[in-house]
Amino acid sequence: MDILLRYFADFSEKQIEQFRQLEPLYREWNEKINVVSRKDIDSLYTRHVLHSLSIAATVNFQPGMQIIDLGTGGGFPGVPLAIFFPETKFHLVDSIAKKLKVVDEIAVAVGLNNITTQHTRVEAIRDRKFNFVVSRAVAPLKDLWSWSRPLLKKQHEPLPEGNTEEIPVPGLICLKGGDLNQEIQESHTRPRIMPIADLFPEDFFEEKFVVYVPRS
Repeated sequence: MDILLRYFADFSEKQIEQFRQLEPLYREWNEKINVVSRKDIDSLYTRHVLHSLSIAATVNFQPGMQIIDLGTGGGFPGVPLAIFFPETKFHLVDSIAKKLKVVDEIAVAVGLNNITTQHTRVEAIRDRKFNFVVSRAVAPLKDLWSWSRPLLKKQHEPLPEGNTEEIPVPGLICLKGGDLNQEIQESHTRPRIMPIADLFPEDFFEEKFVVYVPRS
């Protein structure tokens, strides 16, 4: 938990308490349904929570925006982002129902009212549009982009009057690692790539990146 406060100084007391509850909850549920690898559970806040929040350090989701998390697994990056952005709506999707049960239970336990879940394959989602798609290394960029593009709104709604903050156009934001050159080439996209180690100088984040593909 301390590592989160090292990099984010403006959490509310409610957010701090919500983040603090994640470790015991994930430990408890991981004994029943394996959603976090055994070797990672002791590093939950670095390898899962802070990793997820690297998206929050690069994009400021606005109140009322609709975000879909593809292949959320045990709720990453969706759950930490939902805590960080309590007025943004997050729809967490996975093809494995038992993992979503964990997400639902944790969301209730920490009081997250801005999360919905859906047990489906992403290819089956056709009736909703989102401001952003987020995902964490669930597939090659080529596949992620082909799944994401039909789900994205063409443009954001107008910002509230007087709000001049620049908001990126709708797009895919995914967490990737390693040498991405071939993956990017095969995807036929021109993403913006942000090294996470520049945001959080920790050994774990070397060669890990936030990849943003805007909708053209």
